[in-house]
Amino acid sequence: MDTIRGDTRSGGWTAISHADWDIVTGVGITALAVAAGRAVESGRGGLVTDPYAATFVAAAASPVPLPTSLDAADPDLRPVWDAMATYMGVRSRFFDEYLGAATAAGLPQVVLLAAGLDTRAYRLRWPPGTVVYELDAPKVLSFKDEVLAFADAVPTTERLAVDADLREDWPEALRERGFDVARPTVWLAEGLLPLLPNNAKDAVFTRVHELSAPASRLAAEHVDDVAAVVRTARFDEVRDRVGIDMAALWPDEDDYRPADWLTRHGWTVDVERSADVARRYGRTLDDAAGGDGSAGNPMGTSQLITARRGGGPIA
Repeated sequence: MDTIRGDTRSGGWTAISHADWDIVTGVGITALAVAAGRAVESGRGGLVTDPYAATFVAAAASPVPLPTSLDAADPDLRPVWDAMATYMGVRSRFFDEYLGAATAAGLPQVVLLAAGLDTRAYRLRWPPGTVVYELDAPKVLSFKDEVLAFADAVPTTERLAVDADLREDWPEALRERGFDVARPTVWLAEGLLPLLPNNAKDAVFTRVHELSAPASRLAAEHVDDVAAVVRTARFDEVRDRVGIDMAALWPDEDDYRPADWLTRHGWTVDVERSADVARRYGRTLDDAAGGDGSAGNPMGTSQLITARRGGGPIA
Protein backbone atom coordinates (compact mmCIF):
# COMPACT_ATOMS: atom_id res chain seq x y z
CA MET A 1 0.00 0.00 0.00
CA ASP A 2 1.46 3.35 -1.04
CA THR A 3 1.42 6.47 1.06
CA ILE A 4 -0.13 9.53 -0.57
CA ARG A 5 2.10 12.48 0.19
CA GLY A 6 0.93 16.00 0.70
CA ASP A 7 1.55 19.22 2.57
CA THR A 8 0.50 19.67 6.18
CA ARG A 9 -2.09 22.43 6.29
CA SER A 10 -2.34 24.17 9.64
CA GLY A 11 -1.84 27.84 8.87
CA GLY A 12 -4.65 30.16 9.83
CA TRP A 13 -6.52 27.57 11.87
CA THR A 14 -7.77 28.48 15.32
CA ALA A 15 -9.35 26.43 18.09
CA ILE A 16 -12.67 25.00 16.96
CA SER A 17 -15.98 25.10 18.73
CA HIS A 18 -15.77 21.71 20.48
CA ALA A 19 -14.61 23.17 23.79
CA ASP A 20 -16.77 20.68 25.66
CA TRP A 21 -15.07 17.67 24.10
CA ASP A 22 -12.16 16.26 26.10
CA ILE A 23 -9.73 16.42 23.18
CA VAL A 24 -7.51 18.54 25.45
CA THR A 25 -7.98 16.38 28.55
CA GLY A 26 -8.18 12.71 29.38
CA VAL A 27 -8.05 10.27 26.51
CA GLY A 28 -8.32 13.12 24.02
CA ILE A 29 -4.93 14.53 24.92
CA THR A 30 -3.34 11.16 24.17
CA ALA A 31 -4.89 11.21 20.68
CA LEU A 32 -3.41 14.64 20.14
CA ALA A 33 -0.02 13.51 21.43
CA VAL A 34 -0.09 10.61 18.97
CA ALA A 35 -0.94 13.06 16.18
CA ALA A 36 1.97 15.25 17.28
CA GLY A 37 4.30 12.25 17.13
CA ARG A 38 3.07 11.40 13.62
CA ALA A 39 3.56 15.02 12.60
CA VAL A 40 7.17 15.00 13.83
CA GLU A 41 7.88 11.74 12.02
CA SER A 42 6.16 12.98 8.85
CA GLY A 43 8.08 16.23 8.84
CA ARG A 44 11.45 14.51 8.87
CA GLY A 45 10.58 12.18 6.00
CA GLY A 46 10.13 9.19 8.25
CA LEU A 47 8.26 5.92 8.31
CA VAL A 48 4.84 7.52 7.98
CA THR A 49 3.54 10.54 6.11
CA ASP A 50 0.43 12.05 7.65
CA PRO A 51 -0.34 15.40 6.01
CA TYR A 52 -3.13 16.14 8.50
CA ALA A 53 -1.55 15.36 11.86
CA ALA A 54 -0.22 18.85 12.53
CA THR A 55 -3.59 20.32 11.60
CA PHE A 56 -5.31 18.36 14.36
CA VAL A 57 -2.82 19.60 16.92
CA ALA A 58 -3.23 23.21 15.83
CA ALA A 59 -7.02 22.95 15.79
CA ALA A 60 -7.31 21.65 19.35
CA ALA A 61 -5.25 24.38 21.06
CA SER A 62 -3.84 21.94 23.62
CA PRO A 63 -2.94 23.32 27.06
CA VAL A 64 0.03 20.91 27.04
CA PRO A 65 2.83 21.85 24.60
CA LEU A 66 2.62 19.41 21.68
CA PRO A 67 5.31 20.11 19.10
CA THR A 68 4.78 19.04 15.51
CA SER A 69 8.51 19.19 14.71
CA LEU A 70 11.62 18.57 16.77
CA ASP A 71 12.73 22.17 16.23
CA ALA A 72 9.52 23.33 17.91
CA ALA A 73 10.02 21.10 20.97
CA ASP A 74 11.54 22.24 24.23
CA PRO A 75 15.25 21.37 23.89
CA ASP A 76 15.11 19.32 27.09
CA LEU A 77 12.23 17.29 25.70
CA ARG A 78 13.58 16.68 22.21
CA PRO A 79 14.95 13.20 23.06
CA VAL A 80 11.53 12.19 24.39
CA TRP A 81 9.67 13.52 21.34
CA ASP A 82 12.29 12.02 19.03
CA ALA A 83 11.72 8.61 20.61
CA MET A 84 7.95 9.01 20.58
CA ALA A 85 7.91 10.04 16.92
CA THR A 86 10.04 7.03 16.04
CA TYR A 87 7.67 4.73 17.90
CA MET A 88 4.63 6.26 16.20
CA GLY A 89 6.36 5.84 12.87
CA VAL A 90 7.16 2.18 13.54
CA ARG A 91 3.66 1.42 14.82
CA SER A 92 1.92 3.27 12.00
CA ARG A 93 4.06 1.72 9.24
CA PHE A 94 3.55 -1.78 10.65
CA PHE A 95 -0.22 -1.42 10.74
CA ASP A 96 -0.32 0.38 7.38
CA GLU A 97 1.48 -2.56 5.79
CA TYR A 98 -0.69 -5.13 7.54
CA LEU A 99 -3.94 -3.48 6.47
CA GLY A 100 -2.57 -3.10 2.95
CA ALA A 101 -1.65 -6.78 2.69
CA ALA A 102 -5.00 -7.90 4.11
CA THR A 103 -7.08 -5.79 1.74
CA ALA A 104 -4.88 -6.75 -1.22
CA ALA A 105 -5.58 -10.39 -0.30
CA GLY A 106 -9.29 -9.74 -0.76
CA LEU A 107 -10.65 -8.59 2.58
CA PRO A 108 -13.12 -5.86 1.61
CA GLN A 109 -13.97 -4.43 5.03
CA VAL A 110 -11.66 -2.53 7.40
CA VAL A 111 -12.83 -1.59 10.90
CA LEU A 112 -10.82 0.90 12.94
CA LEU A 113 -11.85 0.51 16.58
CA ALA A 114 -11.65 3.82 18.46
CA ALA A 115 -10.31 5.39 15.27
CA GLY A 116 -9.52 8.71 16.94
CA LEU A 117 -7.44 10.96 14.69
CA ASP A 118 -6.34 8.15 12.39
CA THR A 119 -6.27 9.28 8.74
CA ARG A 120 -5.64 6.02 6.90
CA ALA A 121 -8.85 6.43 4.92
CA TYR A 122 -7.31 9.63 3.48
CA ARG A 123 -3.56 9.06 3.31
CA LEU A 124 -3.34 5.47 2.00
CA ARG A 125 -4.27 3.93 -1.34
CA TRP A 126 -6.75 1.08 -1.03
CA PRO A 127 -7.84 -1.67 -3.44
CA PRO A 128 -11.07 -0.85 -5.31
CA GLY A 129 -14.16 -1.71 -3.32
CA THR A 130 -12.57 -1.39 0.12
CA VAL A 131 -14.81 0.10 2.81
CA VAL A 132 -13.19 1.65 5.90
CA TYR A 133 -15.40 1.92 8.98
CA GLU A 134 -14.24 4.35 11.66
CA LEU A 135 -15.77 3.75 15.07
CA ASP A 136 -15.57 6.41 17.74
CA ALA A 137 -17.62 8.77 19.89
CA PRO A 138 -19.71 11.35 18.00
CA LYS A 139 -17.70 14.35 19.21
CA VAL A 140 -14.44 12.69 18.19
CA LEU A 141 -15.69 12.10 14.67
CA SER A 142 -17.24 15.57 14.48
CA PHE A 143 -13.95 17.23 15.44
CA LYS A 144 -12.07 15.06 13.00
CA ASP A 145 -14.48 15.72 10.13
CA GLU A 146 -14.38 19.47 10.69
CA VAL A 147 -10.58 19.57 10.67
CA LEU A 148 -10.33 17.37 7.57
CA ALA A 149 -12.92 19.48 5.78
CA PHE A 150 -10.83 22.55 6.57
CA ALA A 151 -7.82 20.77 5.08
CA ASP A 152 -9.80 19.89 1.91
CA ALA A 153 -9.07 16.23 2.61
CA VAL A 154 -10.74 13.66 0.36
CA PRO A 155 -10.90 9.98 1.33
CA THR A 156 -9.17 7.58 -1.04
CA THR A 157 -11.82 4.88 -0.57
CA GLU A 158 -15.31 4.62 0.87
CA ARG A 159 -15.09 5.83 4.46
CA LEU A 160 -18.03 5.36 6.82
CA ALA A 161 -18.00 7.03 10.23
CA VAL A 162 -19.81 5.07 12.94
CA ASP A 163 -20.90 6.99 16.03
CA ALA A 164 -20.40 4.39 18.73
CA ASP A 165 -19.24 3.99 22.30
CA LEU A 166 -17.22 0.79 22.67
CA ARG A 167 -18.85 0.30 26.07
CA GLU A 168 -22.27 0.04 24.42
CA ASP A 169 -23.85 -1.88 21.51
CA TRP A 170 -21.40 -0.85 18.84
CA PRO A 171 -21.92 -3.98 16.68
CA GLU A 172 -25.50 -2.86 16.00
CA ALA A 173 -24.29 0.63 15.07
CA LEU A 174 -21.74 -0.95 12.74
CA ARG A 175 -24.34 -3.14 11.05
CA GLU A 176 -26.64 -0.15 10.60
CA ARG A 177 -23.91 1.49 8.52
CA GLY A 178 -23.80 -1.48 6.16
CA PHE A 179 -21.23 -3.79 7.75
CA ASP A 180 -21.68 -7.33 6.39
CA VAL A 181 -20.93 -10.02 8.95
CA ALA A 182 -20.68 -12.61 6.17
CA ARG A 183 -17.69 -10.90 4.55
CA PRO A 184 -14.11 -11.23 5.88
CA THR A 185 -12.93 -8.17 7.78
CA VAL A 186 -9.60 -6.77 8.94
CA TRP A 187 -9.82 -5.14 12.37
CA LEU A 188 -7.41 -2.66 13.95
CA ALA A 189 -7.10 -1.82 17.65
CA GLU A 190 -4.28 0.73 17.76
CA GLY A 191 -3.64 2.59 21.00
CA LEU A 192 -6.88 1.20 22.45
CA LEU A 193 -6.20 -1.83 24.63
CA PRO A 194 -4.02 -0.12 27.28
CA LEU A 195 -6.92 2.23 28.06
CA LEU A 196 -9.46 -0.56 28.69
CA PRO A 197 -10.04 -2.55 31.89
CA ASN A 198 -9.70 -6.27 31.40
CA ASN A 199 -13.44 -6.95 31.26
CA ALA A 200 -13.76 -4.35 28.49
CA LYS A 201 -10.92 -6.01 26.57
CA ASP A 202 -12.79 -9.31 26.84
CA ALA A 203 -15.96 -7.64 25.56
CA VAL A 204 -14.19 -6.06 22.57
CA PHE A 205 -12.50 -9.32 21.54
CA THR A 206 -15.75 -11.27 22.02
CA ARG A 207 -17.66 -8.91 19.76
CA VAL A 208 -14.91 -8.85 17.14
CA HIS A 209 -14.89 -12.66 17.17
CA GLU A 210 -18.68 -12.82 16.77
CA LEU A 211 -18.57 -10.39 13.83
CA SER A 212 -15.64 -12.02 12.04
CA ALA A 213 -16.28 -14.30 9.10
CA PRO A 214 -13.69 -17.03 8.41
CA ALA A 215 -10.38 -15.60 7.11
CA SER A 216 -10.92 -12.32 8.96
CA ARG A 217 -7.80 -10.72 10.40
CA LEU A 218 -6.93 -8.57 13.36
CA ALA A 219 -4.07 -6.28 14.29
CA ALA A 220 -3.64 -4.82 17.76
CA GLU A 221 -1.13 -3.02 19.95
CA HIS A 222 -0.64 -4.44 23.44
CA VAL A 223 1.46 -3.20 26.34
CA ASP A 224 2.69 -5.87 28.73
CA ASP A 225 1.85 -5.39 32.41
CA VAL A 226 0.55 -1.83 32.26
CA ALA A 227 0.18 -1.69 36.04
CA ALA A 228 3.90 -2.37 36.55
CA VAL A 229 4.89 0.18 33.92
CA VAL A 230 2.96 3.05 35.50
CA ARG A 231 4.48 2.39 38.94
CA THR A 232 8.06 3.02 37.88
CA ALA A 233 10.06 6.16 38.60
CA ARG A 234 10.97 6.40 34.92
CA PHE A 235 7.30 6.57 33.95
CA ASP A 236 6.76 9.35 36.51
CA GLU A 237 9.69 11.26 35.06
CA VAL A 238 8.35 11.10 31.51
CA ARG A 239 4.88 12.10 32.75
CA ASP A 240 6.25 15.11 34.63
CA ARG A 241 8.39 16.27 31.73
CA VAL A 242 5.76 15.89 29.01
CA GLY A 243 2.74 16.88 31.11
CA ILE A 244 0.41 13.97 30.27
CA ASP A 245 -0.63 11.67 33.11
CA MET A 246 -1.07 8.32 31.40
CA ALA A 247 -1.27 6.55 34.76
CA ALA A 248 -4.63 8.21 35.38
CA LEU A 249 -5.97 6.72 32.13
CA TRP A 250 -4.62 3.17 32.32
CA PRO A 251 -6.41 0.64 34.56
CA ASP A 252 -4.35 -0.72 37.44
CA GLU A 253 -5.16 -4.39 36.89
CA ASP A 254 -3.46 -7.73 36.40
CA ASP A 255 -1.74 -8.24 33.07
CA TYR A 256 -3.94 -9.21 30.13
CA ARG A 257 -2.79 -11.48 27.30
CA PRO A 258 -4.67 -10.84 24.03
CA ALA A 259 -2.69 -13.52 22.18
CA ASP A 260 -3.89 -16.17 24.64
CA TRP A 261 -7.53 -15.07 24.27
CA LEU A 262 -7.33 -15.16 20.49
CA THR A 263 -5.60 -18.54 20.42
CA ARG A 264 -8.23 -20.06 22.72
CA HIS A 265 -10.91 -18.90 20.30
CA GLY A 266 -9.34 -20.41 17.20
CA TRP A 267 -7.27 -17.54 15.81
CA THR A 268 -3.76 -18.09 14.47
CA VAL A 269 -1.64 -15.47 16.23
CA ASP A 270 1.72 -13.83 15.67
CA VAL A 271 3.35 -11.50 18.21
CA GLU A 272 6.29 -9.17 17.57
CA ARG A 273 8.03 -6.79 19.93
CA SER A 274 7.93 -3.21 18.70
CA ALA A 275 11.69 -2.95 19.25
CA ASP A 276 12.21 -5.88 16.84
CA VAL A 277 9.91 -4.32 14.26
CA ALA A 278 11.83 -1.05 14.59
CA ARG A 279 15.12 -2.80 13.85
CA ARG A 280 13.55 -4.34 10.75
CA TYR A 281 12.76 -0.80 9.59
CA GLY A 282 16.31 0.33 10.30
CA ARG A 283 15.31 2.21 13.47
CA THR A 284 16.11 1.89 17.15
CA LEU A 285 13.67 2.56 19.95
CA ASP A 286 16.39 4.07 22.12
CA ASP A 287 16.29 4.38 25.88
CA ALA A 288 15.40 8.08 25.90
CA ALA A 289 11.88 6.91 26.68
CA GLY A 290 12.39 3.29 27.63
CA GLY A 291 12.26 1.91 24.10
CA ASP A 292 15.13 -0.48 24.70
CA GLY A 293 12.83 -2.75 26.68
CA SER A 294 13.46 -1.15 30.05
CA ALA A 295 10.61 -0.48 32.44
CA GLY A 296 8.89 2.88 32.70
CA ASN A 297 7.55 3.43 29.23
CA PRO A 298 5.05 1.49 27.11
CA MET A 299 7.48 1.45 24.19
CA GLY A 300 9.66 -0.87 26.19
CA THR A 301 7.01 -3.58 26.55
CA SER A 302 4.89 -2.93 23.47
CA GLN A 303 3.78 -5.84 21.32
CA LEU A 304 2.29 -5.68 17.83
CA ILE A 305 -0.15 -8.56 17.49
CA THR A 306 -1.61 -9.92 14.26
CA ALA A 307 -4.09 -12.78 13.94
CA ARG A 308 -6.17 -14.65 11.38
CA ARG A 309 -9.39 -16.48 12.05
CA GLY A 310 -9.43 -19.98 10.65
CA GLY A 311 -5.69 -20.60 10.46
CA GLY A 312 -3.40 -20.18 7.49
CA PRO A 313 -0.67 -17.64 6.79
CA ILE A 314 -0.87 -14.19 8.31
CA ALA A 315 -0.50 -11.17 6.00
